[in-house]
Amino acid sequence: MTFLVIIIILALIFDYINGFHDAANSIATIVSTKVLTPLQAVIWAAFFNFVAFFIFKDHAVANTIGKTVHKEFITLEVIFAGLIAAIIWNLFTWWYGIPSSSSHTLIGGFAGAAIAHAYVTKDGITIPDIVEMDKITKTVLFIFIAPLMGMVISMFITLVTIMRNVWYRVAIIVLVAIGTFFLFNQLELSKLNENLGKHYHVDKLKIEVEKNPLVQPKLDSAMMFVNQAKPLLKQYDVLGSDKLAALIASNVDPKADVKKLSKDLKKADNSAIVWGIMVVIALFILTYIYVEKVKTPNAYKVANMFKKLQLLSSAAFSIGHGGNDAQKVMGIIAAAMIANGNITDFKQMPDWVPLACYAAIGLGTLSGGWKIVKTMGSKITKVTPLEGVTAESAGALTLFMTEQMGIPVSTTHTITGSIIGVGASKRLSAVRWGVTVNLLWAWIFTIPVSAVLAGITYFVVRLF
Repeated sequence: MTFLVIIIILALIFDYINGFHDAANSIATIVSTKVLTPLQAVIWAAFFNFVAFFIFKDHAVANTIGKTVHKEFITLEVIFAGLIAAIIWNLFTWWYGIPSSSSHTLIGGFAGAAIAHAYVTKDGITIPDIVEMDKITKTVLFIFIAPLMGMVISMFITLVTIMRNVWYRVAIIVLVAIGTFFLFNQLELSKLNENLGKHYHVDKLKIEVEKNPLVQPKLDSAMMFVNQAKPLLKQYDVLGSDKLAALIASNVDPKADVKKLSKDLKKADNSAIVWGIMVVIALFILTYIYVEKVKTPNAYKVANMFKKLQLLSSAAFSIGHGGNDAQKVMGIIAAAMIANGNITDFKQMPDWVPLACYAAIGLGTLSGGWKIVKTMGSKITKVTPLEGVTAESAGALTLFMTEQMGIPVSTTHTITGSIIGVGASKRLSAVRWGVTVNLLWAWIFTIPVSAVLAGITYFVVRLF
């Protein structure tokens, strides 16, 4: 039990370091544009890091992180070694002002320690037998996809924002808002399907069937319930979780635990995110119309408008940062509690775990990370308030989408790609590509270096 407590404390220390290491992601542009002072910026970002606790309830990213390694290779020693390696790499990159990914160092450390453990304890084992290759592959792909998403979205927002005709601009924004609304509805439906499968333990039963064919009837029964209930999930937004669960019980599975099913379905609800995005878009539109049509526009008023809008975009990105990054440590703590026998499944994770993780990352952000702020805020490209709004908005949208898909992306990579996008929108030479290439190498090396560090740490731990 003592070792578990040490691991939980280490995990929260990592979360704290993650906060000040990644504070630059949330505040670099808002500080460099002088919209807020550094102190005001970290308070602002830390507050909205914690607000994410009340918005993200599904913890899909935490689930992905915790299941990166196959259950039989997760021990307290493995988690301890992974955390130590992740902390070392995070502190090293922070000291040298390199905006590397805290997410990927945690994944690399966890996987590296598990691989070392597996090779010591079992013969003839391969890496796909140790780690979930599908999750690792997605994570590695999004090292490149996440910044590209941020870059493309930020370039699009920049080009729309600089359009001279405000009504054309508003029309395009409205069309994009409608598209975003339907996109998030599809993501919600996908998550409802996933949670329905979890409710009936489909994935667990599939694993059990491989070991014991006699379990096949249970899997067939679960699949039958899932397939019959899937068409009803489209009514979620109309009925809500309680009525939908009751409908599934009356039409599909009379023995269903309605209360538990309702709770599982409700975790997929992303209405707070969707309506939050719609409200922010509406505020942007009203601000554009007020400054450029109601008032007599001039350069000062337009610049002032973007400074105020940057408060909104920075808050949105900080919520995305908190929702994405705090969950990664939740997954590690939950994995440690499963390995120690305190809980048997991620769904049993105690409420204090997410609360502690969001508090830790918020406090870390409050501590700031000034070396990385300088790199992010000025070394990649010079950022104006307009470009700050664009970069943060693009980064926030990317984080919200990937969180809904349960993919642990790097907030560092995302905001870097968004900043590159706003620079490239002016002209390609506006981006300092030398700095960008150096950052890319740091991103590529983070997972393997963390894995090697964790492997070495694991062997040291075994000695004692």
